[in-house]
Amino acid sequence: MRPPNPPCPPSPDRSAELRRRFAEEARSERPDLSALCLLVSAQADGTLDEAGIDAAQIELDELAGQLPFRPGGPRSWAVSLRELLGDRRGFRGAAVDYQRLESSLLHEVLGRRRGLPILLSVVWMEVARRAGAPVYGVALPGHFVVGFGPPEEQVLADPFDGGRVLAGADAELLVAGATGGSLEPSMLVPARTLDVVQRILNNVRAWAAARPERSDVGLWAVELALLLPSHPARLRYERAQLLVQRGDFVEGAGELEAYAGVVAAVDEAAAGRLRQQARAARARLN
Repeated sequence: MRPPNPPCPPSPDRSAELRRRFAEEARSERPDLSALCLLVSAQADGTLDEAGIDAAQIELDELAGQLPFRPGGPRSWAVSLRELLGDRRGFRGAAVDYQRLESSLLHEVLGRRRGLPILLSVVWMEVARRAGAPVYGVALPGHFVVGFGPPEEQVLADPFDGGRVLAGADAELLVAGATGGSLEPSMLVPARTLDVVQRILNNVRAWAAARPERSDVGLWAVELALLLPSHPARLRYERAQLLVQRGDFVEGAGELEAYAGVVAAVDEAAAGRLRQQARAARARLN
């Protein structure tokens, strides 16, 4: 059975407003993770209006209200979240979720109870944070999980596996399975909010890259990523390529030339190749 068609983006005016709000939130003193994720959702799904965004926030509030009041230490928090979200509410992931754009959209994950590890972790973090838990994301290579408590008492849980509380060697096995490498202490530090959002957008870009017919999704994902205060300069080259792919040769050529100006400071030969690509893009107008 073929998967359903992914959602379509909103109107240009709505998209411009969402991007303005996304940039404003990303540059705020304390960026709100759920707000940023829902703005990504609204950019992906033109049917998600303000009422839908509010409903998603309310659902997170209501889930937090169902947690025990201060259940105890880090492990008690992890177990309480697993019992509520994994056991009772059925949030978890499956291999098929990697094939769906909806698995990267917070409102869809709340509705379907399915998603990628990082989006399920966002649900865990946002529910736990509202309840006062010492929670944070942990960006293991290839598999995002959540952590509770300070480093010396850290407890990890895997929302993709229904919130299973990880034993001592479990994190090592996750890293080895994803990369073939070993677990390093630096992998266990709390992930910053904007790094979480960037990783979500990376997943959306990867989904779109595997589906050339959905270059529209790749374009809005890279354009949102460019609005983050810190981002790889090479995203501008990716945006230029997508513009040319979609037939916007003038803007694509302009982006290539702008990126060439950045690259020229370190690699003039590479900058020359970029300018040549820009000329080739403009030539396609003839």
